[in-house]
Amino acid sequence: MGTIVYDADCGFCTVCAQWLARHGACTVQPWQALDLAAAGLTEAEASEAVRWLDDAGRATASGAEAISLALRTCGIAYRLPGWLIWLAPVRPLARVVYRVVARHRHRLPGGTAACRLDAPR
Repeated sequence: MGTIVYDADCGFCTVCAQWLARHGACTVQPWQALDLAAAGLTEAEASEAVRWLDDAGRATASGAEAISLALRTCGIAYRLPGWLIWLAPVRPLARVVYRVVARHRHRLPGGTAACRLDAPR
């Protein structure tokens, strides 16, 4: 079904991952507990954006596209937005929204200073 990989050092990301674990059918795993080399990822890539791993465990999508794939494993109410994000006319806007949320995740509910993208690792 695939795996969504998130930053466990980020409280906002962890809250979102917990929601997905309850509502989705995909595996939810922090990048800190992942064999990054086997997934074809570096630590910098994994900490920069949420990642989607295919059934073989290889990274195939990131950011808004990864969110789209994860939402498509959820119930019908969330599957539809997942498909909409994937559509060519919507995808550029979804990427912008993802980048804005990622840049400001330390200010969102559950966010801490560790959530900052420029936080030391």
